[in-house]
Amino acid sequence: MNSQDLQSIIAAGLPCDHLEVTGDGRHWYATIVSSAFEGLRTLQRQRRVYATLGNRIQTDEVHALEMKTYTPAEWAANGAK
Repeated sequence: MNSQDLQSIIAAGLPCDHLEVTGDGRHWYATIVSSAFEGLRTLQRQRRVYATLGNRIQTDEVHALEMKTYTPAEWAANGAK
């Protein structure tokens, strides 16, 4: 799996205003901006992202995913860093 593959999987399951994925093939880092995160706490947001991965975590196809999740308003307020 490469970063484009992982980005495509997340984008297919979650409407994203901004999505950036980097990593080394096992350890991934994602910045995700989605209106689907409105009203959700951090853990709930992470669960939404993990849901897009299906069983890829259990099968170790995606070993680790560190993520920063934002609503569009939070992203705009943070200067789109």
